[in-house]
Amino acid sequence: MASATEGSAEGFGRRLFNRRVLVGGAAAAAGLTTIAAASDGGDSAKAAVTAPTAPAGGAVRRITLYAERLAGGQMGYGLEKGKASVPGPLIELNEGDTLHIDFENTMDVDASLHVHGLDYEISSDGTRMSNSHVPPGGHRTYTWRTHKPGRRADGTWQPGSAGYWHYHDHVVGTDHGTGGIRNGLYGGVVVRRKGDLLPDRTHTIVFNDLTINNLKTGPDFKATVGERVEIVMITHGEYYHTFHLHGHRWADNRTGLLTGPEDPSPVIDNKITGPADSFGFQVIAGEGVGAGAWMYHCHVQSHSDMGMAGMFLVAKEDGTVPGHEGHTAGTRKTAPDAAAPKKGAASGHAGHAM
Repeated sequence: MASATEGSAEGFGRRLFNRRVLVGGAAAAAGLTTIAAASDGGDSAKAAVTAPTAPAGGAVRRITLYAERLAGGQMGYGLEKGKASVPGPLIELNEGDTLHIDFENTMDVDASLHVHGLDYEISSDGTRMSNSHVPPGGHRTYTWRTHKPGRRADGTWQPGSAGYWHYHDHVVGTDHGTGGIRNGLYGGVVVRRKGDLLPDRTHTIVFNDLTINNLKTGPDFKATVGERVEIVMITHGEYYHTFHLHGHRWADNRTGLLTGPEDPSPVIDNKITGPADSFGFQVIAGEGVGAGAWMYHCHVQSHSDMGMAGMFLVAKEDGTVPGHEGHTAGTRKTAPDAAAPKKGAASGHAGHAM
């Protein structure tokens, strides 16, 4: 894990958590969205809840990312040498941000960095065909840009970059990065639109062949009742899966949130996902169901039987998790906390790594 650091040569102020880097103030509350909770009669508000929202984009930032070999034949990306992870750092931006990534390949094979959903020139494609890969011990700067939605010159509408995306190697093993992806060279990207609600914590879940985050048994993720939790879901490998989260549900749209009572987005708790698919959503931990050891898993029965399952551990305020007593917590991996600032935490930072 990264050690806590304040600032950098680029003025890149950081509040650090595990395996995450926020770029351009993505987690800073640019404004407050007020959500009125209707009374039982539905004709008045009995409570108002404020939640931080994403600011406008436009920042230009620079980070360093390393590709490294890990134990057991695995590979990972990291923000510091010797601290690579699987998945790699979650990278967050706002529409309009530009990110320069100084990429260093510490491995003994060619490696690269290829991103989905963002804008880049061919020199940042991260493929051998475009000669944008990095040899062993080499360096390269990849530049990713994002844009806001807008009208094209021909009158048609261009969508913005906001969404749940991902990055991965594209050269290890084959010209398609099959070996790199299989061994863990991947990570999540979140691009937010101005006004998007910010989560209290974010967890990245990757179905990679028949593993979750390259583990034969899925890792556990933690939250406390009432926290706004964001899930970034990515699929890699050879198989189609169905992601299912027990006790919670979300809207099948860009954010996972309904915009209001007339929003036609279907509300789901299960989604089919294939290789290179990515999506994300937010839920309120334990909303309507309370604390508990809530399972998440692939709902292809043979896949879950083979270990593609983990626990979403929603704790009470005292830290206890009902239904978790006697669970094999001592033998399961608990994922490092990929958390945005807790409610009431200071805001205004430009980024953080975890």
